[in-house]
Amino acid sequence: MNAMKFDVVAMGNHELDFGQDVLKKRISEATFPVLAANVLGMEELKPYAIKEVGGVRVGILGVVAEDTPLLTHPGNVAGLTFLPVQEAVEKVLPEMKKRSDMVVVLSHIGHPADRLLVEQVKGIDVIIGGHSHTKVANPPVIGETIILQAWEHGKALGVLDIIYENGRMKSAKGYLEDIKPTEGGADKSVEAVVLKHKIIVDSVLNQTIGETDVDLDGENVRRRETNLGDLVADMIRDVSNADAALINSGAIRTSIRRGEIRAKDIYSVVPFDNYIVAVKLKGRQIQAALEHGVSAAEKGVGAFPQVSGIQFKYDLSAPPGARTREIRIKGRPLDPEEEYAVATLDFIASGGDGYKAFGDAITSSKDYSVIGGAMKGEKLVYSDPGKWLRDIAIEYIRSRKKVSPQTEGRIVEVKRQ
Repeated sequence: MNAMKFDVVAMGNHELDFGQDVLKKRISEATFPVLAANVLGMEELKPYAIKEVGGVRVGILGVVAEDTPLLTHPGNVAGLTFLPVQEAVEKVLPEMKKRSDMVVVLSHIGHPADRLLVEQVKGIDVIIGGHSHTKVANPPVIGETIILQAWEHGKALGVLDIIYENGRMKSAKGYLEDIKPTEGGADKSVEAVVLKHKIIVDSVLNQTIGETDVDLDGENVRRRETNLGDLVADMIRDVSNADAALINSGAIRTSIRRGEIRAKDIYSVVPFDNYIVAVKLKGRQIQAALEHGVSAAEKGVGAFPQVSGIQFKYDLSAPPGARTREIRIKGRPLDPEEEYAVATLDFIASGGDGYKAFGDAITSSKDYSVIGGAMKGEKLVYSDPGKWLRDIAIEYIRSRKKVSPQTEGRIVEVKRQ
C-alpha cells in the first residue's frame, strides 16, 4: 500500500481481525493516515485528513460500520467505542468545513447506508464507499452528493472527475475502469516488496498437506450447506469430541479446487485467528442459535451456520425467530431441556456475529473469566487457545491424506406449498 502511494485509507471492519496491536503496528508502518471518525479509543486512528488537490482543499473523513463489534472477536474491540455514523459525521463536519473547500466521506458502511447518510447529513460533496462490494457503474447523485463504490477485489478502478469553480463543485462524473491484471508488466517497486516477503513464507505455505477428490465449495457457504462447510464443522467436532458443532459461514472465505491441498489453501479458507471451544448448551439454546443463523438467510450473511452432528430444516417464508424445523442432534430429536456439548469458534462463543445464545451461556458461568484472551468457565467443556483453526485444519487433512466430503442434508430449506 505504501508502494502504491495512497493519500488516505479508511478503516474497515476486517482491520481488527488480528487484534488492535497488529492494527497499530500496520498504521505505524503506513505512509498515509488511517481514518475512522466514529471509532474512539485508538489514537492511531484519525477522524479526517486534509489534502490539497489542484489548489482545492479536500477534507476526507473516514467512517466504518458501527456494527463492527459484531463482526470480529469481542477481544479485538475491547476498549473501543463505535459511534453511530451519523453522530460522528455531524460532530466532525463543522470543523472540517472550516479547513476545507470540499468534503469527501471515505466510508466502509455499505452502499445502502451511504445513501441513507446523505439523507441524514447535509454538506457532504462526495461519498466513496466500501463494505457491501457493490458495483456502482453509474454513481447516483442524491441532492448535491455523488456516491461511488468501485466493486470488490481489485476488479475495477473507480475514477471521479470533478470540475471545481468559484468555490463550489460545479460537476462530478464517476465511472469504473476494468482492471486486467494479465496486461502489462509488474510494477517494479511493488514487485520488489512482494518478492521480499514471498521468499519468507513460500517454504511453509507451498507444502502439500493432502488432496481432495472433489471441489470444496466455499463460495456458497452463506446461503446453504456445502461440503467445505461440512468438512470444517466436522474438524471442529472431531478435535473437541463434542456432540455437535456450529460455526458461522463468515469464517470460511474461499473454495479449494479438486487436487492437491497446500497449506496456503487452508490459510485462505480460514484466515482468522480463531481457536476451538466446546460449550454446554441446552437444546432450547441450540435452537435459538440456529434461529439466529437463518434469521437473514435470504441475504447471504456470514452468520449463516455450517454444522456437524446437527440436522435441521428451515422455512424462509416464516418470520425470523420461527424458521427452524425438525432439529436433530446425533440423529435424535432435539430435547429443549437436555444439555449438549456444542463445539464452535471462540468468536462465536463470545457472542460474535450475533450468536447471543452462545455468549449468554458462556458468561452465565459463575467462574467465567477471560485471561490472556482465553475464555474460562464451567460451561466450557473444551478449549484450546494455543491452536488456531487453520492449524487444526492442516493437521486434520494431513492425517487423512485425502478428503472427499459430500453434503448430507444437514441443512435443508423447506418451502410451503
